[in-house]
Amino acid sequence: MPDRSLPSKLMPAPLNLSKNDLIDPILIKNAPTPIVPSPTQQPLRRRHNVIGEHSMSEIKRTLFKGGTLVTMADGTHAPAVGDVLVEGDRIAALGGDLPTAGAEVIDATGSIVMPGLVDAHHHAWLGVMRRLMPDVDDLFAYIDVVAQQLGAHYRPLDMYLSTRLTALASLDAGITTIVDACHSSRSPEHTDAALDALAASGIRALHMVGPAMDKQASSAHLPGDLARLAQAWNGSDSLVRVGLFGQLNLDWWKVARGLDMHILTEFIGDLATLGPEFAEPGVLGPHNIFNHCTRIPAQTWQLFADRGVNVTVNPRSDALFGFDDDGFAWQQAVSHGLKPALGIDLDTAFGSDMFGEMRALFGHQRAAMRYRKFRGEQDVPAPITVQAVLESATVNGAHAAGLASRVGTLAPGKQADIIMLRTRGVGIFPVNDVIGTIVQAVDRADVDTVMVAGQVRKRGGRLVGVDLDKLGAEVTASRDHLVEASGYRAGSA
Repeated sequence: MPDRSLPSKLMPAPLNLSKNDLIDPILIKNAPTPIVPSPTQQPLRRRHNVIGEHSMSEIKRTLFKGGTLVTMADGTHAPAVGDVLVEGDRIAALGGDLPTAGAEVIDATGSIVMPGLVDAHHHAWLGVMRRLMPDVDDLFAYIDVVAQQLGAHYRPLDMYLSTRLTALASLDAGITTIVDACHSSRSPEHTDAALDALAASGIRALHMVGPAMDKQASSAHLPGDLARLAQAWNGSDSLVRVGLFGQLNLDWWKVARGLDMHILTEFIGDLATLGPEFAEPGVLGPHNIFNHCTRIPAQTWQLFADRGVNVTVNPRSDALFGFDDDGFAWQQAVSHGLKPALGIDLDTAFGSDMFGEMRALFGHQRAAMRYRKFRGEQDVPAPITVQAVLESATVNGAHAAGLASRVGTLAPGKQADIIMLRTRGVGIFPVNDVIGTIVQAVDRADVDTVMVAGQVRKRGGRLVGVDLDKLGAEVTASRDHLVEASGYRAGSA
């Protein structure tokens, strides 16, 4: 039987254009040279973490031509047919019939072009444990398996492979930014391996460094290692950045804030409460990300709203573990004027895609509000809309990660984090409502092209420069090592 005590480390310019029928086939021209390092290369270091390194004479121009644009900008999300011009790592222009001279053209006719999805909370280090516990409903049993049994045997190599697998699967599903909640930073070497994996994948990431959950693990290197990591990774133009997964340790928070880092806290009302010290001026603010936020009191919600704290929710895992109730954390955040973001949370039960998360949010909010209404409650919040769901998966996630000025919308001057979705699948056409189609019908198989900071990471439905057979063999070997070293057997929890 698992230990039922909670580990101490867990406690305290919109376009004025007409709509498109979206019926033409997709044509992809001039596929670029693969740019993602193969798994046989050495892990990448900081020198590969900087975006926009080319001189002006070398700046590449890419034009997404004739797509249905969903910009998510300025609260105006009405789809319109148009072009997106990318120069280097930034969006240069949006409009109709932009000139093609000197640009590589991606024919987006019959496709949806939109900002990349933002996964605002994901334990990427669990990649090799995919669907290991698809039926788990007990948080303590989950911690016992992933931390006490398997996590304790992670080598830096296992951290690298798991994180890279999660990052690549995310890119494949149209996720261009991930907040990587690492509660397994067992050593500086493990942290370096995770960061190298994120950089090698080409995804944009905020890697949150936190102590490992198993009780044998040492956290002696934290928070002291944060200064080294900030110097190595947190440059103004870094694609991968570092923050603190600090729970409710104010001494650690002070170190992180001194380094201008974001701070992530898992927050479930049953398991953690905020003392009066957290209401002191300057303690909470936009640098904080609180995840789950289920079953917490009204005064805490008001404090979050007053301080501008970021809230992220995980509809699938919040339901899986029974964290939430019909108060519904996403709705509580909205009702208090906050803009909640979405995160996948874990691969131990789910897949690395935001489409499932969006559908879960839509269904769970509506079920919770309907139950409250049937129960006789007055002034029940309105049912969620697909537009609100998509905002949570894009602009709200960018805001939570401190990246709203860079990503989350399609706008000139922003980073070119762009995805193109095919609409020719038999489960997709005819497209009668573009945003509804994205939220309720599209899947990773419909993600044709993924661009991060102007670099194409998926093209024609395939990851660029990734040897999946090689990666699969390496990941399987890592999984086998962990199972053998731990003696874990399915059902042994």
